[in-house]
Amino acid sequence: MRIALGLEYDGSAFCGWQSQAQACGVQDHLQSALSQLAAEPIAVTAAGRTDAGVHAAAQVVHFDTNAERSDSAWVRGTNATLHPAARVVWARQTSAEFHARYGALSRTYRYVLVNDPVAPALLRGRVGWHHRPLDLEPMAQALALLEGEHDFSAFRDAECQAKTPVRRLMQARVERVRDTFLFSFRANAFLHHMVRNIVGAAVYVGSGRRPPQWLGELLEGRDRRLGAPTFAPDGLYLAAVEYDPAFGLPAFRAAAHLDVTPAVDVTPAVDVTPAVDVTPAVDVTPAKAGAQFP
Repeated sequence: MRIALGLEYDGSAFCGWQSQAQACGVQDHLQSALSQLAAEPIAVTAAGRTDAGVHAAAQVVHFDTNAERSDSAWVRGTNATLHPAARVVWARQTSAEFHARYGALSRTYRYVLVNDPVAPALLRGRVGWHHRPLDLEPMAQALALLEGEHDFSAFRDAECQAKTPVRRLMQARVERVRDTFLFSFRANAFLHHMVRNIVGAAVYVGSGRRPPQWLGELLEGRDRRLGAPTFAPDGLYLAAVEYDPAFGLPAFRAAAHLDVTPAVDVTPAVDVTPAVDVTPAVDVTPAKAGAQFP
């Protein structure tokens, strides 16, 4: 039978999603916990392979097994032995046609950036940070130039293994709540470091180092060497994955500093307003982020 799981994790505790020889990936820990519960080897496939330090508020995986367990047993039993920085939020038996990676209609990544002269100690590892004042409007204008289907080579890491740099970016926007900027990107798939490279370029625009049209020029030039440095992974979250509603996947719970919508209902009009208050008073408990790398 095929089981789908909803997963959240604090990426700072792992060396990325993908299994590594040192067994330090989220995939390693999840497969170990599932294998113990199922009493057989379990291999999982994920919607997105996040980098080291990148978080997930709505990762979706699937696996095949001969073990018969209730949905609640897959959740509670797996969490009993899973690394505490990762948690299975829901489980659902699904059809053999469901595929966490290839069946995803879109993925949404969000980047939380605190703009303050002093880095936030209580949110270290959970948010990005920039010390110079940023202007919202130029960044919003610049990001709008990236929406649509384009060759995103200018924002692609040199080690990206994707067969094509063409992606359909359905949403690229930024909003501000007090001293925090929330970037939101929704696409059919992402290139390696694509989101972090776009955020880095947007910060150049927001700080006045480049005009808004510079992002459009970078896009047309298709030369990564002309762009801004890759931004830190700390503030990046896999926030939602969209599938055919016919699969009936459960909704994810909202993270403390992200307005995370259900994995099965992600539209360009998704609300990303004041739930993103990431001041020091926010709840920042540890469980609260194709080629598949943002």
